[in-house]
Amino acid sequence: MADTMLIEIEQKDRMCILRCKGRFVAGPEMEYMQTKLDDIKRLACIRVLVDFQDVTSIGSMGVTFIVGVYTSVVRKPGGRFVLAAANHLVQHVLDLTGLSTVIPQSPDVASGQAVLWGETPMCTPPAVHTSAAQ
Repeated sequence: MADTMLIEIEQKDRMCILRCKGRFVAGPEMEYMQTKLDDIKRLACIRVLVDFQDVTSIGSMGVTFIVGVYTSVVRKPGGRFVLAAANHLVQHVLDLTGLSTVIPQSPDVASGQAVLWGETPMCTPPAVHTSAAQ
């Protein structure tokens, strides 16, 4: 099934790239997601890029995953985290939850990697004003 959640972890030096695919919503994948979060923590990467290019939707479980990875990384000395290539549906959830003001983001993987290596400053999308955010 194309919407099944998939998280592939690629490690280069002390940088991890998480290639995420499918729907990041509550369901039978909860244990899978927790296992992947534990794997990421064990790798002890201080730079993490989360590629959301192929994520079709996100719910509370997906938000919890992002926050879990983000906090585990930025608590380490020199820890840097970037979420790359979020589509408009995912971006809307990040805006509604306020995470778009906290989680550094980039429009694509290449610019996210540049941010992680300090070649460009940390980036976040411009503030989005919605009538639901009150």
